[in-house]
Amino acid sequence: MDKLVSVIIPAYNHENYVKKTIQSILNQTYKNIEIIILDDGSKDDTYKQIKELESLCQNRFVRTIINRQENQGTAVTLNNLISMCLGEYIYIIASDDIALDSAIEKEANFLKEHEEYSLVVADNEFINENGEVLYIDKKENFIKNKEKAAYFTFGQYLQDINHFKFTDEKFGTYKTLYIGNYVPNGYMIRRSIFEKIESYTKEAPLEDWFLMLQISKYSKMKFLDEVLFLYRRHNSNSISNKKLMNEYKEKTRKYEEEILNKVNDNEIRDEVLQVKRYGVLYKRQGLPYIFEVQSYIKSGKKVKKIKFLNITLFSIKKH
Repeated sequence: MDKLVSVIIPAYNHENYVKKTIQSILNQTYKNIEIIILDDGSKDDTYKQIKELESLCQNRFVRTIINRQENQGTAVTLNNLISMCLGEYIYIIASDDIALDSAIEKEANFLKEHEEYSLVVADNEFINENGEVLYIDKKENFIKNKEKAAYFTFGQYLQDINHFKFTDEKFGTYKTLYIGNYVPNGYMIRRSIFEKIESYTKEAPLEDWFLMLQISKYSKMKFLDEVLFLYRRHNSNSISNKKLMNEYKEKTRKYEEEILNKVNDNEIRDEVLQVKRYGVLYKRQGLPYIFEVQSYIKSGKKVKKIKFLNITLFSIKKH
């Protein structure tokens, strides 16, 4: 029998989209699914829309849980959802996105056949509020005209700005993710990894990035080079607010540095240990940056701070 997949949906103020999200799970070719939906105190009719599909869910899935709570935020909601899961794999989908029919089947089959991986994800297409496909032009604007598109999928765009192919072994490594998140949406996770990693927290408001950093400390990730997910782009997306996103990124990175110093060196992957000891070197706008991870370095080396154009750089020097 196929492994049980737990589909979790954190829902908040998506009355116009949540039914389409649930319907996309109802349409999955994979059969052995439980669905767990938690409304985080929506102020609109999101919960009402969810309840209207409850009987369909009960008939389709092996287990259906639909609950609501007072608003507690994304981190608490996700932790509550994960705590209710019984499946060997967990598939996370926001209440305004859409999974294509074979998404769960293809991702679950990959995890079943590759025990060394704890996360698998495929490419995304963008859709707007009306469900129309969007593309990205050369100026990084979202457009509907395919002929003027520079990027047709989220994955194409992310690979270009990160300067490596997601089919490479680099995908999902801590060293690359420490710079910033690039993992698309619609990922499936091996539930057992949650026994090792830090829980979601308000101290790390970029939940997706924080999760990727935790998983990459202990296990591998895989990118499937095909579109299996529709990521809805609309005015209420947090990603649209660049100032807010920068604040979230700074706070998430700060918290990550704190917990990285506390992890057991014998349990994390070798490349994570290298980041912990030496930081991360990468290029941005033509300048090399090294971000310090901790104030000291093992193996008889130390970090020397260098100021350049009001930017603190770090170089490593031997005693």
